[in-house]
Amino acid sequence: MSELHKFLFDGLPVRGALVRLTDAWTEILARRQDNNATGAWPPPVAELLGEMAAAGVLMQSNIKFNGALVLQIFGDGPVKVAVAEVQHDLTLRATAKVVGDVQAGDRLPELVNAHNHGRCAITLDPKEKFPGQQPYQGVVPLYGDRREKLVRLSDVLQHYMLQSEQLDTTLVLAADGKVAAGLLIQRLPVQGEGNLEGSMVSKANEDEIGLNEHYNRIATLASSLTREELLELDVDTVLRRLFWEEKLLRFPAQTPRFACTCSRDRVAGMIRGLGRPEAESIIEEQGQIEVGCDFCGAQYRFDAVDAAQLFKSPGDQPPVTSAVQ
Repeated sequence: MSELHKFLFDGLPVRGALVRLTDAWTEILARRQDNNATGAWPPPVAELLGEMAAAGVLMQSNIKFNGALVLQIFGDGPVKVAVAEVQHDLTLRATAKVVGDVQAGDRLPELVNAHNHGRCAITLDPKEKFPGQQPYQGVVPLYGDRREKLVRLSDVLQHYMLQSEQLDTTLVLAADGKVAAGLLIQRLPVQGEGNLEGSMVSKANEDEIGLNEHYNRIATLASSLTREELLELDVDTVLRRLFWEEKLLRFPAQTPRFACTCSRDRVAGMIRGLGRPEAESIIEEQGQIEVGCDFCGAQYRFDAVDAAQLFKSPGDQPPVTSAVQ
């Protein structure tokens, strides 16, 4: 069963989270493999997407937000776009569009950043929007401050969190055909007299009272976690091996799971957006409008009668009558 464990380091402004996606991740892979139109992703693409799914769960779990967190990687390599979407209840879905050949051993630069045009976007899309409200989106390039290509997704997201959110973050991510997992360590903003309430304390003061040293020590321990350990060991073993000298305050485990938000009504809305002439043209050419969901593989079909109903105005509907005995 997939599981997310959140924890605090007692007495220190440092938090952490560890996620292991098992059944949720294998269902995403299975749905893709069972889709006759697409087939399974090449292993390097699946690995990238699994890391994105784990990272999305970790980031969503640390914000108080009723909506979807959407993590996107897009660029100019054989992977046109990769998307992981996590709802506030930790339901998730993920997909990638591959338009070119992927070689064994390809990493982030080869997959999406061949010519340094790759981007990472993080979008927060509220479930209930105010009139005119737009989703919040932050975008960062797939290279560092010195314009060097970033090889790992974890490096990209750490760079994003520091540049966009001013949060020191350490991420360790890994994925294979069975597990997608991640460890996040993050320094919380320090406030008041060495606690999390009151007036802000400057970073200079943090250095004076040794809080940076504590975060750096914990981050170094987290960075020592290997890919094999993250994929193979259970949560308790990982935390015990890394932080056996620290006092952890752990919260009840949560259970991320796969779920897709596609529906026939949403597809119908998309067809309405095409307009009647375009919809009729597709039906004339193909006999029906068929739309497949890239995330879960569901197929939605609309024939000529279905399409006509979509564009029928309320005044065109027949009156409702009742029989009188």
